[in-house]
Amino acid sequence: MNDMTQTHLERELKIVGTRPERPDGVDKVTGRALFGADKSLPNMLVGRVLRSPHAHAKIISIDTSKAEALKGVKAVVTREDFEDLPSEFVPNGEMVVNFKDITRNIMAREKVLYIGHTVAAVAALDAEIAEKALQLIDVQYEILPHVLEISEAEKPDAPLLHEDMFTIGVDPTPKNASNIAKRVEFGFGDVEAGFKEADLVIEREFNTKPVHQGYIEPHACLASVSEDGQAELWCSTQGPFVVRNFCTKLLGMNRSQLRVTASEIGGGFGGKTVVYLEPLALHVEDKDSSLKRSLK
Repeated sequence: MNDMTQTHLERELKIVGTRPERPDGVDKVTGRALFGADKSLPNMLVGRVLRSPHAHAKIISIDTSKAEALKGVKAVVTREDFEDLPSEFVPNGEMVVNFKDITRNIMAREKVLYIGHTVAAVAALDAEIAEKALQLIDVQYEILPHVLEISEAEKPDAPLLHEDMFTIGVDPTPKNASNIAKRVEFGFGDVEAGFKEADLVIEREFNTKPVHQGYIEPHACLASVSEDGQAELWCSTQGPFVVRNFCTKLLGMNRSQLRVTASEIGGGFGGKTVVYLEPLALHVEDKDSSLKRSLK
């Protein structure tokens, strides 16, 4: 690098190599920043989610009649309110996701796959009514066996989460379904030759526990749907266009009908490109279309 090039870089690069102030720092430390759960609209409904107490269970039936009859309840949504999308892989950040799986993650269909899996959602005039309505929803389960360790889930006789999942990356393709989604092998050079030339060979097996990103705000959102079908969504996301694409696909909307505004986030790390509550909030159909829909 000559002196002219170095002088040019020093003149052009005003940020690289410095410690600029965070543009969102003052708002966050003073509490002025608005996250998904901080948004509000006039006449806003409050949503609550009923979650599975079981790690693995078949859903026999869901009776929402008592919850729907409760005064102040404006809507109840279940698996019946969402179309069962076929298997279709689409990009999502650094990975790809399957719409069939997304459909089942936002709302359990044939069975629940983990403790806390969404089974139903309620929209009501206030949080107290919404919480009471959840207790009136009657869900009948057939509890299925489950395992908690990877080594147990890999066994041939382990209870299957997905009866139609066959391990990818194995030749020939297995004829029996399993809990192993994919086998991936990375290699470089001649491994056997490296072992022979090595002074010491250490062989170990490593396992890691399930983890989730640690942001400082919950998954929460606010949705507003007008009489002509135009919708607005405020949510804590690092990918507003991903949220728009996923929600419109899941709900059969035209992309031009939905505008997504990203609220403040305390962190993303890839975990804030996933939809959970957003499709539920948008799907709420209350008795008075002038009321704003929300789910927190």
